[in-house]
Amino acid sequence: MRTVSKTQELTYELKIQDVMDVDFMTIESSVTVKSLREILRKKRILGIPVVEAGRVVGIVSIEDFIKCMEQGRLDETVANIMTKDVVKLFSDEPLIHAIQKFDEYGFSRFPVISRKDEKLVGIVTKIDIIRGILKKLERVYKDEEERIYRASHIFNDIVADKLSMELKYFVEGKNFDKAGEASTALKKTLNRLGLPPEIVRRVAISSYEAEINMVSYTDGGEITAYIDSNQVRMTYIDQGPGIPDIEKALEPGFSTAPGWVRELGFGAGMGLPNIKKFTDEMTLKSVVGEGTRLETVIRFDNYVAEDT
Repeated sequence: MRTVSKTQELTYELKIQDVMDVDFMTIESSVTVKSLREILRKKRILGIPVVEAGRVVGIVSIEDFIKCMEQGRLDETVANIMTKDVVKLFSDEPLIHAIQKFDEYGFSRFPVISRKDEKLVGIVTKIDIIRGILKKLERVYKDEEERIYRASHIFNDIVADKLSMELKYFVEGKNFDKAGEASTALKKTLNRLGLPPEIVRRVAISSYEAEINMVSYTDGGEITAYIDSNQVRMTYIDQGPGIPDIEKALEPGFSTAPGWVRELGFGAGMGLPNIKKFTDEMTLKSVVGEGTRLETVIRFDNYVAEDT
């Protein structure tokens, strides 16, 4: 098990739309390389999306421009030098997906599109991500100070030989618009109960990963949190297709997500490995054709003082 920082937690909680730049420059494919030179010089940018009718049809980088200049092709249009196979991100994807894409491709920026109509709505860079996280951290620290001041630490205030609480959430399969809502609600409740921030972060990240798996692979299911003075035990139950090879499913990067799920930005194959990494115990049982039951435990006695 490893310590979870606020920054790590925010990469799951924030959406790309929370940090992307909405004041961006675009060009049409009919623009000449000569005109592109002036745009890049005046705007001091390293790349620019090529858009037709609001949709991204390509992207031209400073490298594309330099290569074209060296060949003396100033009168050619952007359509002839742009990269047409563009990797795009959806604005409602979690920020962690953008970070993974930067690591995977090594690009300096990604165009961000709306899931509804696939039109360009923003640009995201590594700097945008850093700024967005720092801005959110300021609010988080302020809110946490206020919460700690007024929080009712329920397990310290109530006298009983044994105390426990059950929280249940229902997850709708294949509905990516609502993906993550149950985990967000659970996180808010745990914060209000006054649980240590480190515990809340571990629960939030592991729960988010499990919920996304449930949305991606099944028709839905239930998430239940059992909380007592010693631990948070989570169960995730679905009546989905089941997992044929559990050992294989635990390997980082392995995924059986269909193409349409991957196109939505999910199914990267890191869900179960991340859940195992951020919990003290993980038990996975699955029957093909019947469904899957995942159980995790995060114990309070393993709480490590938080860092950022």
